[in-house]
Amino acid sequence: MDESPCRDEEDSSSSPVVGVGLCDSVPLLWRVEDLKTVRSWGLVGALLGSLPRTPRQNGRLGRPLLLLPEEERLLSERHAAASLPAADQDGGGPELHQQVEQYEEQQQRTYEEQTILALEDRKSALIRAMTPSHTGSQSGPGTAGEALQVHLETLDQSFTFPRSALAVQLSTARVGLSYCPETRAFLRADWPIRVQDHCSGGVRYQVFRDLRGRGFYLTSAGKFGGDFLVYPGDPLRFHAHFIAVCLSLDQSVCLLDILAMARLGSGVKKTVLLCSPGTDGGVVYTSLQWSGMV
Repeated sequence: MDESPCRDEEDSSSSPVVGVGLCDSVPLLWRVEDLKTVRSWGLVGALLGSLPRTPRQNGRLGRPLLLLPEEERLLSERHAAASLPAADQDGGGPELHQQVEQYEEQQQRTYEEQTILALEDRKSALIRAMTPSHTGSQSGPGTAGEALQVHLETLDQSFTFPRSALAVQLSTARVGLSYCPETRAFLRADWPIRVQDHCSGGVRYQVFRDLRGRGFYLTSAGKFGGDFLVYPGDPLRFHAHFIAVCLSLDQSVCLLDILAMARLGSGVKKTVLLCSPGTDGGVVYTSLQWSGMV
């Protein structure tokens, strides 16, 4: 693997500050300019934005962008990211609370309106299904009308519209956050995103930092049974060449697991890398390639 100049030595003082929002401790980026900035730094993340329906029908998702824990930590070490302003800080407070209340009231009105529309649609479908001209029934019009009326009354009493079916528009910017210079100055890079635990995930982060410093792009490799997918360039232009599996130097690995990883890498046309941080601060890489059974 050829080394390229490490990007960790860049002067972070001249770099823009990206605003990171935490949602249940998950780091998210909301603004387009922040997405462009981290992409220019070689950090990919994963887009999450879509309507809350399953299965997702979107071929390409939108904001927000979910950062890997290693990406968040790298931004924090470079002092290139800051937490978005909290509600109790300047620029938020009562105005932000009022905006949240207005949003919740609007969502409730929307839910009530969509409940009425969904009930009307259900009634229309019931009327079409029980109309003699559609069913071909020979029963008298009085009997059919009485049965229909009973079903409609029952529907009025028992119909419920689940909130999970509510059509909503996802916000693409945090409430109260604008693009004005004052707001940008409000996000100072000396605000920590959160307290970083340097003990947990240390092996993964050292590998991530070393590969990123060599110029590679990394994304999550959970579906391939590894820690990272390693790309030679932007993932929009290249396929991944490696599946990185992070292990400590003193960690033992079962031979069957090594065979399984090598076979999987061969099946998806990728080389498996066993990545182990050394005592000197570097990372030792061992590649696995399937050459067949003897």
